Amino acid sequence: MTSKYNLLILAFIGGVFLAMQGGLNTRLGILLKNPVLASLVAFFSSTVFALIFVLFNFKAIPTILQIREIPFYLWFTGGFFSVLGISLYYYTIPKLGISTMISIGLFGQLIFAVIAGNYGWLNLPLEPITLKKIIGISSMIIGVLLINIK
Repeated sequence: MTSKYNLLILAFIGGVFLAMQGGLNTRLGILLKNPVLASLVAFFSSTVFALIFVLFNFKAIPTILQIREIPFYLWFTGGFFSVLGISLYYYTIPKLGISTMISIGLFGQLIFAVIAGNYGWLNLPLEPITLKKIIGISSMIIGVLLINIK
């Protein structure tokens, strides 16, 4: 059983990896002179690595019934939003800087996550907005401002 502490560490490491890939792939986009092409390269290599991980961790093949129960839109919308979001990162990082882009991007993620969790959007668990969350969001706004005020 994985403890919440271990999950928090993994989430932190995931955030570090996302910032690293943003910086590396932004450089690729600059050298290619096209952030969307950098996204294509990143997603292609991600597909290769994901395939390798699946092959080493594969437990069972989904049944035809399980596959048919998956709503059609779930096969492509996550990838669509991923390409848009990542391409926007690669486009804006060289213009804004990585700390500005990541702080503003995380702010957008947090705002959406709090609202989506409050209403249970996307079949997410309900997480009501509390005073503690409002204080946290307010603190993040102050942090984003402090990071970005020159």
